[in-house]
Amino acid sequence: MKLGRRKFIGVGSAALVGLSLKSEKKMEGSFVNDSPQMGHLLRDRAGFLAAKHVEKVPVVIVGGGIAGLSAAWRLRKRGFTDFVLLEMNAQPGGNARWGENEITAYPWAAHYVPVPGPKAVYVRELFEDLGVLKNSQWEERYLAFSPQERLFLYGRWQEGIEPAVGLTQKDRAQFQRLEDLFTEFRKSGAFTIPLELGISAKYQDLDRLSFSDWLRQQGFDSRLLHWYMNYACRDDYGALSSDTSAWAGIHYFSSREVEEKGPFTWPEGNGWITRRLLERVGENIRTSQMVHRIAQTHRGVSVFAGETEFQAEFVIFAAPTFLAPYLLENFSRLHDFVYSPWLTANLTLDRYPDSRSADPSWDTVFLDSPTLGYVDAMHQSVRTHIDRTVWTFYWALVEGAPAQNRQLLLEKDWVYWKEAILRDLERVHSDIRQCVSRIDIMRMGHAMIRPTVGSIFSEERRHLARFNDRILFANSDLSGISIFEEAQYHGVEAAQKVLLKLHGRP
Repeated sequence: MKLGRRKFIGVGSAALVGLSLKSEKKMEGSFVNDSPQMGHLLRDRAGFLAAKHVEKVPVVIVGGGIAGLSAAWRLRKRGFTDFVLLEMNAQPGGNARWGENEITAYPWAAHYVPVPGPKAVYVRELFEDLGVLKNSQWEERYLAFSPQERLFLYGRWQEGIEPAVGLTQKDRAQFQRLEDLFTEFRKSGAFTIPLELGISAKYQDLDRLSFSDWLRQQGFDSRLLHWYMNYACRDDYGALSSDTSAWAGIHYFSSREVEEKGPFTWPEGNGWITRRLLERVGENIRTSQMVHRIAQTHRGVSVFAGETEFQAEFVIFAAPTFLAPYLLENFSRLHDFVYSPWLTANLTLDRYPDSRSADPSWDTVFLDSPTLGYVDAMHQSVRTHIDRTVWTFYWALVEGAPAQNRQLLLEKDWVYWKEAILRDLERVHSDIRQCVSRIDIMRMGHAMIRPTVGSIFSEERRHLARFNDRILFANSDLSGISIFEEAQYHGVEAAQKVLLKLHGRP
């Protein structure tokens, strides 16, 4: 089943089309939520029209992802409503956007939140607001139904993604020894969520080498163990273990509670959270408003979007940090911020494929696939009989330079990516082409921050956390790890700092 990247993506579109079965059913679909053209206007320093209108508002939030929405949630919850949130896209949510068709709602990116630990107090507070946590009890219907995960390997299915089939005694011993090491790291308290509450210099040296190098230094050479560690890095960080900080690799396994029940998930993934937040802060949001310049003035900060100049006292910069050099005047180029390109697709299935005698699960992964598998939007349904469903397919382009993979995303057409997705799936689901009626694809050139070697303890990252009194950065990029809890933490923290500056209290 192993398929190298060069062999897989080196095939031209015409050749991939030639692999299609003549008798396969017609498939509809397109690229959706495409916004590279707007982003490239900033990249290429395009000229923008001068502002025709001035709007004075104390606080402007730039970016409507989870960080920006969380900042807005905190401001409104504290009774402060005199602010605007500017979002470039027509739909807020960032990596927590969702879609919907006649079958079900479905995610476009992030599709779950692990049960928050005791240090993630802001997430727990939010989940109380949203009814996920009631009287100190988690709402069972939002926890992923069983079976949660399955892995296809050696021609069969197993429950869970950590390989448990075909292991030698040596493999099992190495898996156990590694789990013991992760347990010790967990007990140290240095690996927490949010990162800022536990990060310490004690293990700072781990940030100076890659996760794969650290594993080898510890004597781990099991192929299955390295595959699983590599899968974890691709899944959470959009990077190979060889391109991931060892500190971040260890954090993935040592930062959460062992006894957690989770994760929490919904048909639309984290889009469910976005929907609930929009119910609370939607009136403050301006969509399709691409900010193209932010300038400090002697009175505050001016934010230019479209034909409007927003004159503010404070700006919460919740957009991805790589945009800062293109928006902020005299902002130096960033060196420690690397972003992973991703492809996600939603496949509409008119029937489930033959799964080789395995019950459908929420999350499905194939051993040695270049992709990350898919999640089933209908898995959380309480219907007794389900024929049609939507699968959300995930593919982090990790091999090679990110810039080259971004170019690949844009150069290849919808037919190419459709065939690449089906080709991966039909190695396990041989009849997948007869099941799928539509494939919609979303391309994200800068989907998430990558915790590269040396990035977690980067001085450049620490500098942004204390940038200045008027512009507050608030994105998961500040942590170097793109997960819900980090985005929410930085959004809430920025809002509280603004309230403190405005009113002397958070």
